[in-house]
Amino acid sequence: MATIDSLILDVADPSAAEHFYSSAFGLGARLRGRASDAPTTGFRGFTLSLTVAQPADVRGLVDAALAAGATTIKPVAKSFWGTGGVVRAPDGTIWKIATSSKKDTGPATLAVDDVVLLLGVDDVAVSKRFYVDRGLGVAKSFGRKYVEFATPGSAVKLALYGRRALAKDAGVAPDGTGSHRIAIVGDGGACADPDGFAWETSDAVRPVTSR
Repeated sequence: MATIDSLILDVADPSAAEHFYSSAFGLGARLRGRASDAPTTGFRGFTLSLTVAQPADVRGLVDAALAAGATTIKPVAKSFWGTGGVVRAPDGTIWKIATSSKKDTGPATLAVDDVVLLLGVDDVAVSKRFYVDRGLGVAKSFGRKYVEFATPGSAVKLALYGRRALAKDAGVAPDGTGSHRIAIVGDGGACADPDGFAWETSDAVRPVTSR
């Protein structure tokens, strides 16, 4: 079964990215970065989500991100599904911090339970088949709307969403062109999926996060 070891963010300024992510989230080797000036505009077709235990952790991580230079896309708020907020990092990456809980059970720890990469794809069924054929098992599937893969042992979880639906969930317009500015590092071999998201086998790049 294919596993995901880390993610690479292509950023204009790796030093600035390192400063931001070490101050905001502290994800260690799960998130790495490299210098890139690949052109990109608008929505890059993906979001990264941090799932945490309680609303206090959502607020704490969002506050840390804003203090480090992120901007608010959606302020922290309760919803039918729990509590969450969305920010844009200085490098342009969209982050959603969320919990299924609506009430705090203790002091904030700022611990991240899961990192989830959500890919906004043109055809969920087509992309699902691509990943199944490459060895990923399906944990949850809701027709052509949403797929979550079973990735035991992976540093990052992977899910598929329709591009427009993902953009709406993030609170941004769905239009965008150019580079996705992200690569998935794992043991599935070097390739590109139907929407152009790249998989790479080498993680010999400079980490941008530490705490």
